Amino acid sequence: MVWRVPSEIDGYVLAGGKSSRMGCDKALLEFAGKPLVLHAVVKLRRICTDVHILGNRPELDIYAPMVPDLREGVGPLGGIETAFAHSRRDWLLFMPVDMPFLPSSFLDQWVRMVVADASRGARVAMFTVDDVPQPALCLLHREVGPYVYRAAEERKYTLLPVLEGAAKELAGQQGVPLGRVLLNLPWGERGMFSITPGAGERESWWTPTEVQQAAKHLWFANLNTPEEFAEAKQRLDALDT
Repeated sequence: MVWRVPSEIDGYVLAGGKSSRMGCDKALLEFAGKPLVLHAVVKLRRICTDVHILGNRPELDIYAPMVPDLREGVGPLGGIETAFAHSRRDWLLFMPVDMPFLPSSFLDQWVRMVVADASRGARVAMFTVDDVPQPALCLLHREVGPYVYRAAEERKYTLLPVLEGAAKELAGQQGVPLGRVLLNLPWGERGMFSITPGAGERESWWTPTEVQQAAKHLWFANLNTPEEFAEAKQRLDALDT
């Protein structure tokens, strides 16, 4: 039996960046025998109802259907705006193309926790890692869409303040504390989930291996430079894709 999230969710790989620090198209860089973009697609397909790649890169269409950006060159917010125009589902999960070490099991449990909190107000979920916000990895309710559209129209392309502003306005509308709407979880060495699948429903990827646990410092690592990419190749045993 496939262990599915209790809601229909669309998954989107953010692949519209210029890869200027890498010096080449990192989405297509081979990593453990497959391009980086495919690692992200595989993880999202384990969790989401449908998966698409955001960007204007027709060569990526063989890995998942492409959704061309409505606005080019404006960063992740442009891709997220495009996804809201494309999707009809309540929840949209976004993942950067260059984060191959984040375990699918961790992603799955986090999504479950957020969706379960929807009735209490959850609409925006993301992480802060070592005191640095990571808004490009986010789970957004479609009620956030209008705020993303408005920011794009106003040419306010910095993602974090847009998501924080949307959450603040939605919290005011719901009459609930901001912390119920914006789930910005700090990431440290201790785990934060206790959800366990039922007997007979466990997928092979659902539990992080000892090697993955030992590589927690890489889970949220973005591979932006040739040096980071070369170093990451020394830890291919920590992948689950």
